[in-house]
Amino acid sequence: MDSVPPAKTLATVLDGAGAFLAKYGVDSPRATAEFLAARLLRCKRGELPARAATALPEPILEAMRRGMRRVAAGEPLQYVTGQWDFRTVTLKTDRRALVPRPETEELVSLALAHPALRAAAAPLVLDYGTGSGCIALAVAKELPAARVVAVDVSADALALARENAEALGLASRVAFVDTSERDLGDLLEPGSVDAIVSNPPYIPSAAVDRLDPKVLAHEPRLALDGGPDGMAVLRQVAEEASMLLASGGGLFLELDAESGQARPMAAYLRELGFDPVRAHRDLAGAERFLSATLSDGL
Repeated sequence: MDSVPPAKTLATVLDGAGAFLAKYGVDSPRATAEFLAARLLRCKRGELPARAATALPEPILEAMRRGMRRVAAGEPLQYVTGQWDFRTVTLKTDRRALVPRPETEELVSLALAHPALRAAAAPLVLDYGTGSGCIALAVAKELPAARVVAVDVSADALALARENAEALGLASRVAFVDTSERDLGDLLEPGSVDAIVSNPPYIPSAAVDRLDPKVLAHEPRLALDGGPDGMAVLRQVAEEASMLLASGGGLFLELDAESGQARPMAAYLRELGFDPVRAHRDLAGAERFLSATLSDGL
């Protein structure tokens, strides 16, 4: 791999870094370079223009070179920086859990708009498949009255989520549960939950191996593989939700837009007693989310 040329000022570093990353096919190379620089300088990306003429010391330059080489080799930027912003929280990010993605921020918006959460004095929210804790911690931060339970089958992911909760001062507000060791039915009373939000593994098994090699090399397969049709965990979440949600409670799911999961999952939710069930498109226009309300009727 080519060496990264030395530079003295932040402006020159960013110019050189953007060109270097572009040569290796990195998406949005300039923005990537700016995120790296902001992390090293401990500032917001928007503050960089005011520092353009700043001369960078050699330790910062060398750290920038190391980070650029890692990104050029295919490692996700979020793992290189070690942290990432998700809605109103900044999260520690590493290989123990998926990188928090912008689409999941939209899922949280859908959930927070649900009437049951606004009507309850202390709503109970379940984050099913918490990963880094991004959903649970964003809900806890933005809905201070909420009680939040975050579950996952990965002990590594739960450890990361707990670290994020501690760092954000939210550890007392969120309970983390390993569902490989404990059944949700033993933890939560039927009809006690006001909303369930989930970004579970939803990629069909055969499609996982066709993902970007950068994803497969760095992000945990357990958080990606949703079984033969990609809907094994989605169906499991739906079934649990039909028992745990209170009447009028909401279920909010992120799913695979490319494999067309919205229609069959919506039909399954209606069979389980959810009505209404609505599909929602993400900002790119893809049908990526379902919202469903548990019907009052039998």
